[in-house]
Amino acid sequence: MPVALRNVAFEEGHAGPFDVRCAADIRPAAEALYRLALSLVNLRAAPCANIASKEPMVDAEGAVLAEEVFGWIEPELSWWRNSRIALTSPLVSACRYESEPFWCNQHGIHVRHRTRQIDALDLTDFCARAMTHTAAIVVPIHLPFGQIAAVSFMSLEPDRIDLSAEYDEHADTLEYAARRFICGYVKVHDRQSLVQPDVRLSKREVECLRWAALGKTDQEIATIMQRSSATVRFHTHNAAMKLDAVNRSQTVFKASQLGYLGAVNLRCPQT
Repeated sequence: MPVALRNVAFEEGHAGPFDVRCAADIRPAAEALYRLALSLVNLRAAPCANIASKEPMVDAEGAVLAEEVFGWIEPELSWWRNSRIALTSPLVSACRYESEPFWCNQHGIHVRHRTRQIDALDLTDFCARAMTHTAAIVVPIHLPFGQIAAVSFMSLEPDRIDLSAEYDEHADTLEYAARRFICGYVKVHDRQSLVQPDVRLSKREVECLRWAALGKTDQEIATIMQRSSATVRFHTHNAAMKLDAVNRSQTVFKASQLGYLGAVNLRCPQT
């Protein structure tokens, strides 16, 4: 547990302040996260359980947390009202490529380990597109089934553009609290699983789907694997049945969500 959280009281057998085990826990956990960010780094938290969804996070009564708990009521900063922020914000784009906390301002995305994807991000009109005054610490949270959440901790001070010291000292604590809150919230709101439980694909089924994910046809996969096209179709069909998929595309999609296909690239898949 991060050092900054050691003074938080945890009763044995009970959830911590950021845990969500039922709908009634959502608002108290959100309030705890809000207080932590303000007291620790004087930043305002902006949580999003799914960067691909337009639905705001809500408490047990349906109240929007961004507005009622986290205080995002200013028109220029009400990011949760902007339906296009997932497509335009550089913070959201960075969360697609990065799984560790980072801090950012108009001069760059500052991560622990640089990647080509992060370096290539367009930061033009950063403050307007990110809907933040100056700088933010961001915690990406990659969840099962391909879902990506994020909690941004944003500065409201126009002259506060460098959060490097706060990031170095408190990023782990913010990540711990953000992850506990988001993971619990998502489980409480998870109404329908996209895949059947305990799915187990065979080695050949995975191999066929990996090549299919690269755009190969059944005939091309058969040539690569030195098998017949009928055999390829057999393995793909079996995978589809296990994943309750209606066609080849959905079979590849669901297998990818479960992590069977790994990072699909132009190299030969490992089997």
